[in-house]
Amino acid sequence: MSFTIKTVGIIGAGQMGNGIAHVCALAGYDVLLHDASLERLENGIATISGNMARQVASGKLAEEARIASLALIKPAKTMADLAPCDLVIEAATENEAIKKQIFAQVCPHLHSNAILATNTSSISITRLAATTDRPERFIGIHFMNPVPVMKLVELIRGIATEEPTFAVAQDFVQKLGKTITVSADFPAFIVNRILLPMINEAIYTLYEGVGTVDAIDTAMKLGANHPMGPLQLADFIGLDTCLSIMQVLYEGLSDSKYRPCPLLVKYVEAGWLGRKTGRGFYDYRGDEPVPTR
Repeated sequence: MSFTIKTVGIIGAGQMGNGIAHVCALAGYDVLLHDASLERLENGIATISGNMARQVASGKLAEEARIASLALIKPAKTMADLAPCDLVIEAATENEAIKKQIFAQVCPHLHSNAILATNTSSISITRLAATTDRPERFIGIHFMNPVPVMKLVELIRGIATEEPTFAVAQDFVQKLGKTITVSADFPAFIVNRILLPMINEAIYTLYEGVGTVDAIDTAMKLGANHPMGPLQLADFIGLDTCLSIMQVLYEGLSDSKYRPCPLLVKYVEAGWLGRKTGRGFYDYRGDEPVPTR
């Protein structure tokens, strides 16, 4: 398999999907952005436009480049519209059943050489690949959030991923101006294998009354020089995503040290998912975030 990626399809126009579309367009790729919801698709493209405008305002992007990049992003209203893509990246919610359903729907529309990738932050690449018609052309390309800002991308091969697939994916990520780290196909890979247990432990520290939200975040910002406290970061990631990753670690590694904190479960059950819902470990509905505990 030897070909050049020209058109990139992205499934999911949320925070991760629109961020991936943003950097792909800036790198000169034609982008087809799809979402099951037309409203989310329109909002995703509007978000990209707004984020690029902020880059222009800060002097990080020329206005001409903004206009040219936006012109490369087209909405794909159906899965069939992704047929011209050389690479399709799934960037849906961190739910294995939903991802498998997406792959089942999109595979019949892709040409035989197209590479299929997932932006999963924790789920087995091998297991996801096995549900497709192209496990040898399936790979994990895990972008960090927010995609336009964060430099790192994790590349993860499944057991069936062929070397040419990895080489094409590596070249693609490098052309985006990102730095690659290669992870083995273990639950949560490298970044979240380390990061999420730390966040979960911070939630246990809150749950057990060791400190308040403000005390815990202040301690880690000033005591460990973290740019953002772990509870604030959890809200930014999304508490539902944090819980999903901890469940993958707990179930995949069968080790009690990865047991999700009951308080995290309770917040997710309440619909307090962080910044995206207006409430998590902080309440974002006022002028300034206020700790909820």
